[in-house]
Amino acid sequence: MKKYLPAILLFFSTLLLWEALVWLLDIKQFLLPAPSVIAAAFRENFDRLIFVGWFTTKEAMGGFVIGCSSGIIVALATARWTAASETLLPFAIAANSVPILAFAPIVNNWFGADNPLSKMIIVAVIIFFPMMINTVRGLTLVDPAQIELMRSYAASEWEILRFVRLPNALPYMFNAFKIAASLSMIGAVVSEYFGGNRSALGIFITQEAAQFRFANAWAAIIIACVVGLTFYLVVLIAERLSIPWHSSVRTVDIA
Repeated sequence: MKKYLPAILLFFSTLLLWEALVWLLDIKQFLLPAPSVIAAAFRENFDRLIFVGWFTTKEAMGGFVIGCSSGIIVALATARWTAASETLLPFAIAANSVPILAFAPIVNNWFGADNPLSKMIIVAVIIFFPMMINTVRGLTLVDPAQIELMRSYAASEWEILRFVRLPNALPYMFNAFKIAASLSMIGAVVSEYFGGNRSALGIFITQEAAQFRFANAWAAIIIACVVGLTFYLVVLIAERLSIPWHSSVRTVDIA
């Protein structure tokens, strides 16, 4: 409690200051609703918010799985074979440089705007590059003495990968997982702004904002934030369970 008390105090202080400024300065609702108004809208639309939030969460999770899996596969090939590195790395860099605002309408046209797969592909493209680059770093930045020791025992490349490279890459991969967890929900919601199922969170936000029900739109944004934080916490727990031996995890536990 002592560790998290400053963050808790800052959170509630910000809410109180927000509430006070809205009423004291008479800020219009379409500019910034008060937290109390957003909370009321959240309660009134709770069932619908949960429904649309779960729809978008499934898109984010699907994109997370596709993007992370493809990033790890490409990283394994890139770290193992020079030819694969020279061939795949330029495509990975090109995919990372594509702006989501330009890519989303094209993917919607390919797979259909109402098809959740189109949103999953957009999320996968966003998180692919961080996943691949971090995994490659972990697989390649290995102490040469460890590799030489394994080869002195006549270990195969598969055994070196399994017992040296992958354990060394796990901290890098979990860093990428945490980045991907944060980006997945952002990518899913933003991709829905360019068209999608009426049950989607992004569509709900745009429709409510277009009809000047801004408190409802802010309530939907809260759902997106909660889901994003939950993704991050799940990855954080998985990291502590998977690599308790790593210095970063031990430092956090000691602190």
